[in-house]
Amino acid sequence: MGAFRYATMTEPPDLPLEPIDAPEPERSLNFRKRLEELGKMALLVFILASAAFLSAITAMRIAIHGREVTMPNLTGKTVTEATSLLRSRGLVLKVADRVYSEMPINVVVRQTPPAGLLMKESQQAHVVLSLGQRQLQIPLLEGNSLRASRIELLRAGLQVGEVSAVTMPDKPADEVLVQTPRPGAGATSPRVDVLVSQGPRENAYVMPHFVGMTESDAQRRLDVAGLRRKVNYVTAPQWPHGTVIDQSPLAGSRLPAASTIELTVAN
Repeated sequence: MGAFRYATMTEPPDLPLEPIDAPEPERSLNFRKRLEELGKMALLVFILASAAFLSAITAMRIAIHGREVTMPNLTGKTVTEATSLLRSRGLVLKVADRVYSEMPINVVVRQTPPAGLLMKESQQAHVVLSLGQRQLQIPLLEGNSLRASRIELLRAGLQVGEVSAVTMPDKPADEVLVQTPRPGAGATSPRVDVLVSQGPRENAYVMPHFVGMTESDAQRRLDVAGLRRKVNYVTAPQWPHGTVIDQSPLAGSRLPAASTIELTVAN
């Protein structure tokens, strides 16, 4: 046999190992401390900023409400009293208008805004002052019709007030009998109340029950009362011939003497 050579694996020569950089324990601890300090500072800044914001909001609300006052009731007070009352609350009076009224001159008739409303200082309160009572000359209306009286009052800057009516046999309907105030008098109100005539009383009846009666009986009763009638004939086999089957107005209704009665009769 021939000689065999065994190849043997030889170990590589020892090479020097390069050192790996590892974090130093002290540097890692310092970094964590810095992070914690920064977190605490950020939290502290947030808390301080929130407190400052809430304080500002509270101070603003207090400042705003501190400048608000309640509008007093000025109605019935003189312009001097109203001005003094408003001035004590930091408000200003402004005269918006003057009108005739039953209140004395220079007394507040109404105000805007109304009493009780919250107002800011230096805002204005608009008031309407009274010019006192206006003396108006009342024209003569008695003997005229209500329509003519309305026209006469409008020409004088007046108007018809309450209208009452009474039955007067010797007076035509719609004639003015009495007026208040009296003609020629001075008045503070632009309205004139009148009493007018309704004319003679009209006779009236209570509508009787005709349904079921014969046409001749119904006509006889209407003739006695002097009432006019209108008869309509319809085919109604279920009713006897010549029987009243309907009426207008209905039985029991108030019936003026000039009314026309409608009867429906079975043919």
